[in-house]
Amino acid sequence: MVAESSPRRRTGGRSAVVLMSIRKAVEELIAEHGGDAVTIPMVAERAGVNHSSIYRRWGDARTMINDLATYRLDPDRGLPDSGDLRADLTAWAQELITHYGKPVNAALLRGGAAAAGGSESDCLRDRRAEAAAFAGRPGSTFTDDQIVDKVVAPVIYRVIFLPWTLSELDVRSYVDDLFGRSA
Repeated sequence: MVAESSPRRRTGGRSAVVLMSIRKAVEELIAEHGGDAVTIPMVAERAGVNHSSIYRRWGDARTMINDLATYRLDPDRGLPDSGDLRADLTAWAQELITHYGKPVNAALLRGGAAAAGGSESDCLRDRRAEAAAFAGRPGSTFTDDQIVDKVVAPVIYRVIFLPWTLSELDVRSYVDDLFGRSA
């Protein structure tokens, strides 16, 4: 008999219901109070779960918020892949704007960024991995850092500091700038 190195997490049944109620509570509380004000006892009360269940899974509020912020934009979803890199990057950037244009998603991003502190947030790590996938495509002449700097960073800046301007963004200009600078 082989011993497992780490315990398995139950992903269905009651665990899934509890996780869904915690996620909903976190989203609501961040939207109402901002990420810095959310505590595990607040989430436990709103979700109707024991606070020890939350501490056991995440340890602290910052880690919980960072994890749940990442959950909102599924890193395992498919990326645009039409064969036209410029069009795919434009569609991807528009997807980010549409996603973060929802107030709860923007609040979770801000909360996740604050929770990460001096570390790279899980959300940024996922966007960087997506940028690396685009940079690795045939015909690409730029790096994942160039994609993050020219396409992702301006969107995230607006989400965090100027959320009311998201609807005004034309992501094609960011993608065009990326292609112009890499030529």
